Amino acid sequence: MINVIVVTHGEFGAYLVEAAEWIVGAQKEGVKVISVSSRLSVERLKNILRDSVRKDISEDGIIFMTDMLGGTPTNAVLPFAKDIAKSAVICGININMMVSAFSYRNSLTIDVLVKKILEDGRKSICEVKSMLFSAKQPGGSAEPGSGKKQEASKA
Repeated sequence: MINVIVVTHGEFGAYLVEAAEWIVGAQKEGVKVISVSSRLSVERLKNILRDSVRKDISEDGIIFMTDMLGGTPTNAVLPFAKDIAKSAVICGININMMVSAFSYRNSLTIDVLVKKILEDGRKSICEVKSMLFSAKQPGGSAEPGSGKKQEASKA
């Protein structure tokens, strides 16, 4: 099984993991969340990461998921990931990416899983209104099924 270490600013990662588990089921092992805050020194963060990597290394691989490119979580993870042959660092995580990671970490190789996570994450980033209502409705309305613009009621 490929293990996942989620490293984000604040509790963002914990909430993503919680929401993804609500969708696909609890991840009883192989998932670790590390929350970065201003109260956590960079040195302490490195120690936590070092301990997590030692405990959570897997022969199938390890994926670090972080919230933003260039942020402290990503910068802290990179020195650890560079020395692990079967590892990846995925930035900009969203719930679709987390669901994908949890759904397929038992059945895909790390290279295939990384591609799947990235693909699913990209697919979920869109402006939905324009996708759903790209063709104007009769009467110039962009509201589904109405065919007419809604006007504010006059009292």
